[in-house]
Amino acid sequence: MAQGEATPAFFFDLGTPEAYLTAERILQVVPVAVEWVPVHLPAGADVDRAAVERVAAARGLQAVRWPDPFPFESAHAMRVATYAKQIGRTVAFALAAFRQAYAGGRSLEAADNVLIAASACEMHPAAIVKAAPSRLVGDALARATAGAQAAGVRSTPAVLVPGAGVFHGDAALEDAAAALAARVP
Repeated sequence: MAQGEATPAFFFDLGTPEAYLTAERILQVVPVAVEWVPVHLPAGADVDRAAVERVAAARGLQAVRWPDPFPFESAHAMRVATYAKQIGRTVAFALAAFRQAYAGGRSLEAADNVLIAASACEMHPAAIVKAAPSRLVGDALARATAGAQAAGVRSTPAVLVPGAGVFHGDAALEDAAAALAARVP
């Protein structure tokens, strides 16, 4: 990427199982570093569970265990993801939280399950309890979500490739990777 250009970004919501599938492979598929951006655009109730389970199995991931309830409200988890981004732990926290939800079958609507994921990447529970409800974190999440929507993100997962647009869905990850590879000098 040339200096001054926008950074490629991976937009995710922990309530979206398809974003889990993308998160598990984006680091291997995409040829450049992308910014992981937590946004609050949760999946709807129309998730094709069987398709998610087939893709996970085909990729050698642990069998999907669906959290109860599903879909779950991910607002709190996304606030913690936003705090994780602020302290440089976005990727570690997101992967731990996705695995809690979709490999462990634990709803991230429950604050304790979010704390388990945060602890797995050395985020102190007291810091989470203090930061997650703060206005600073809430405003940052709202700005990130509004910015993503302004850039054309309508659902997660999505990858923004500057100059090439937004690629939505796990199946579009290879297309995003190809667009990014074309831009690498």
